[in-house]
Amino acid sequence: MILIVDASVAVKWGVSEEDTERAMRLVDRAPIVAPDLVVAEVANALWRKELRGELAPAQRLSTLAACLSGYEEFVPAVLLAERALDLAGALKHPAYDCFYLALAELRGGTFITADARLLSRLRDDGWSGRFEAL
Repeated sequence: MILIVDASVAVKWGVSEEDTERAMRLVDRAPIVAPDLVVAEVANALWRKELRGELAPAQRLSTLAACLSGYEEFVPAVLLAERALDLAGALKHPAYDCFYLALAELRGGTFITADARLLSRLRDDGWSGRFEAL
C-alpha cells in the first residue's frame, strides 16, 4: 500500500502546526508519493507563511527541504492531467487537488489531506475507503 499525501499535510513536516505529530507518523506507515506539483504548492504555502511573519527568510530553504523529505517519489503531473481534469469537473473542485486523486486511482493508494473542503467533497462523492483525513 502507498499513501498519496498532499501539500496541506507536507507543510506540517517542516512547520509546527496543528496535527504535525500525526503528519510525522505517516512517514513510518507506508511509502509516500505525490504529483510533482506538490513542490510548487509547498513552496507557495511557505511563501505565504513568510509574508505573514510565520517563517523567517533564513529558514526558507531548510523548511522546504523538510516539507518534501517524507516523499519517496514525485510523479510527473503531465501523466495525471487528463484524469485530474475529469475529476475536477465531476467534483466541482480545483484541478490541482485532483492530481492527487488521479494518482491515488492510478496507484491504488490512499489519499491523505488536511483540506476540510476537499474532504467534504470526497465524502459526498463516493470516495469512501480511498481517502483519510489527517
